[in-house]
Amino acid sequence: MFPRRPPAGLAAWLVGAAAAAAGRAGARGGGLLALLANQCRFVTGLRVRRAQQIAQLYGRLYSESSRRVLLGRLWRRLRGRPGHASALMAALAGVFVWDEERIREEELQRSIDEMKRLEEMSGMFRSSGAERHPPEPKSQTEGVEDSGGKEQPWEMVMDKKHFKLWRRPISGTHLYQYRVFGTYTDVTPRQFFNVQLDTEYRKKWDALVIKLEVIERDVVSGSEVLHWVTHFPYPMYSRDYVYVRRYSVDEENNVMVLVSRAVEHPSVPESPEFVRVRSYESQMVIRPHKSFDENGFDYLLTYSDNPQTVFPRYCVSWMVSSGMPDFLEKLHTATLKAKNMEIKVKDYISSKPLEVGNEAKAATPSSERKSEGSCGPARIEYA
Repeated sequence: MFPRRPPAGLAAWLVGAAAAAAGRAGARGGGLLALLANQCRFVTGLRVRRAQQIAQLYGRLYSESSRRVLLGRLWRRLRGRPGHASALMAALAGVFVWDEERIREEELQRSIDEMKRLEEMSGMFRSSGAERHPPEPKSQTEGVEDSGGKEQPWEMVMDKKHFKLWRRPISGTHLYQYRVFGTYTDVTPRQFFNVQLDTEYRKKWDALVIKLEVIERDVVSGSEVLHWVTHFPYPMYSRDYVYVRRYSVDEENNVMVLVSRAVEHPSVPESPEFVRVRSYESQMVIRPHKSFDENGFDYLLTYSDNPQTVFPRYCVSWMVSSGMPDFLEKLHTATLKAKNMEIKVKDYISSKPLEVGNEAKAATPSSERKSEGSCGPARIEYA
């Protein structure tokens, strides 16, 4: 005998029961995943809250300088570990980690070495006869090398008696790195250097400046973090830069150097009113013809930045190539005015930055520097 076929209603019930069982199994699997995700979110939130509570506790127990020393030690211990715990901790504490961002002696020395190389190979461009093209310097900006590891050649953009401008492409971008070699004979190196560093005086002679202020200073190296907001040609938005700078005056070797590069600082978040320039580097080396206080000097300026424009390379190159000589001439004119009209300009040479010493020393915000009084080690006198 053949088995009897189950009734049609029973078959439908069996199919429905199997589907329901499969559905319940899938729901159980999805529920486990949801439970795991909720648990991860809970643990992450708990750890973030604990980190914030610890930061608030240390904020009540320790001074600003002590917190910076503590954070610097923790940064060095956690640096390189998965998850970037050090960066998270720095962000939660809301402080700038100088151990990672300060401009070091090696960066200053590279710029000075570049100047020496030009001096040795080009005759300083001061001869009255035929002037020789300077040799290509070693790259000071990452990314200038091509895919084969060779440096891109410099291209002459402007060639005048006391002003020469070159550029070379930065591989992988539509941008250029620029180099200027120039000479002034009617102002002293000290005056030119001080006018370039004096932020208050620049607000008066540079009409493009919207805001320029020192945010924080590192008492270990003398480096400073600045926030600079500047007009850009219409119809572009204004740009803002957050950068660290450091200068050095070597009287024994008769040379001055100023190095700047872009950084991020927790007290200066990005503003919707401006376009933040995150790639920026500048190195200025000044070589007096005689001394810091006698007229005449040569200077070497190497510069690159990414202004975050949508214009093609030739447009950006034209803006920079024309804007750089204009800025240097305004700087020169401002120096002449300060000299002839005896405008008070801060003397950064007399108040040399502190020598690199014990790294346990703290960084000092600009607001605290104002209240230190005349006894502070970083006090700036007037020329």
